[in-house]
Amino acid sequence: MEQIFNAIRSSVTDFGWIDVIDITILAVVIYWLLKLTSKTRAMQVLKGLGVILLATWVTDFLGLVGITWLLNYVLTAGALLIVIIFQPELRRALAKIGRGRFELVSSQSTYAQENVNRILHAVLSLSKKRIGALIVFERKTGLKDVIESGTRISAEISSELIENLFFVNSPLHDGAVIIREDRIEAAGCFLPLSDNKQIGQELGTRHRAALGVSEVSDSMTLVVSEETGVISVAQDGSLIRYLDSKALKDLLEEVFMIKQPSKPKGIWIKRKGRDSQ
Repeated sequence: MEQIFNAIRSSVTDFGWIDVIDITILAVVIYWLLKLTSKTRAMQVLKGLGVILLATWVTDFLGLVGITWLLNYVLTAGALLIVIIFQPELRRALAKIGRGRFELVSSQSTYAQENVNRILHAVLSLSKKRIGALIVFERKTGLKDVIESGTRISAEISSELIENLFFVNSPLHDGAVIIREDRIEAAGCFLPLSDNKQIGQELGTRHRAALGVSEVSDSMTLVVSEETGVISVAQDGSLIRYLDSKALKDLLEEVFMIKQPSKPKGIWIKRKGRDSQ
């Protein structure tokens, strides 16, 4: 213990402006990596490597030679794993450095905006063609049971894929599509139906399913009516109908954390026991 205090005291005494620069650069690099991997599966890899790195320091301090050697070996392999996982991001970053236009801000926001545009295009196209659709965006509440009720896809978001999944007579068109973070996780999923008595007779199973999943989770669900092409959204047990393209885009940008949440305009149908408007 005394050695630790002596090391800390020595570090504080020898602390200079070079150390300030060193810490600043390190902080910027860590911040850039966090922004780069935000809302991606790569973030989980970084968290795992962080835990292993911390465990390596602890075992080295305790003098556990065998475990320390094993963890160091895992970290070495982990460095190669990072290069493989981050290959597209690293390629873009190196290209920016070569052009002299390297930015510390991650392209994650641009990538999220692309996903918003893809989903927006698909939903508006389905609405125009009057093709029924049910798209659920998972948030903090996990939807593992719902995902397991359908067919796993785990594909990148694209407007063409979304439209094909809901195309009439396609095998998965009757179920819901689940979007987790930036991927289409599953399709053809079954949702719990709401028993809200205030739902109008003109609304069918898709709208009841959208309300049902919103009553048991914090998810957001988009519904396209097969009969009218009307776009609706279900959140927190409430159904908001007649969304236009601007309101739909605002909602999608909130889901992908591009902008702050706002109350969408439309005709509301509240869950039982609440006022309706």
